Amino acid sequence: MKQLLTFLLIFVCVTSFAAKPKHDFVRLKSNKGECIIMLYNQTPKHHDNFLKLAKNGFYNGTLFHRVIKDFMIQGGDPDSKTAKPGQALGEGDLGYRVDAEFRDSLFHKKGVLAAARDGNPEKASSASQFYIVQGKVWTDETLDKVQQTRMQGRQIPEWQRQVYKTIGGTPHLDQNYTVYGEVVKGLEMVDAVAAVKTGAADRPVEDVKMEINVLKKREARKLEKSLGLKNNTL
Repeated sequence: MKQLLTFLLIFVCVTSFAAKPKHDFVRLKSNKGECIIMLYNQTPKHHDNFLKLAKNGFYNGTLFHRVIKDFMIQGGDPDSKTAKPGQALGEGDLGYRVDAEFRDSLFHKKGVLAAARDGNPEKASSASQFYIVQGKVWTDETLDKVQQTRMQGRQIPEWQRQVYKTIGGTPHLDQNYTVYGEVVKGLEMVDAVAAVKTGAADRPVEDVKMEINVLKKREARKLEKSLGLKNNTL
């Protein structure tokens, strides 16, 4: 009996240790701080593509090349790795796009990770360029106005309006750019980067470099537990 209990205890411990986390996370480090981003499971094409690039070290040494306070911080241009001061950036790519993955439940609240893109009619995403939303806090009046002027009358669901009125974000980007993750720790880094001095084409005067690494399973499990994550909500 004692041996059986010992075996069961070992089995439970091993199973618990081997359990796969429900989400994938990446750590983004910059010279303005760091944050941890959870990748959404509902956008598998973007999830897998970003994860692949992060695992291969693609983002290490790239810049946040476009920064607009109260809007967003953008990075991931491969050309930024070797860019000279003042060089125009934002046109670099990897030779392919990622199909758009719009989901009604995923929207541009503050802290979300979303894919940049050019003006292609399918609204397919850049393979590597992304942005993190800073945005601003809205009121019912300003949300009503943006619905009419920039969203072709599309109605923002009430529960999302509440988020835009408290946390903030950029509602006019909803259903136009794919949202595929969100910052779960270190949101202050986004504010720090958004506050830097910028020059031509909204490029920071002083380079803001980044490094992105994938969290190991053990750390991801601990993070999920500490945040009380079940699905894609905190």
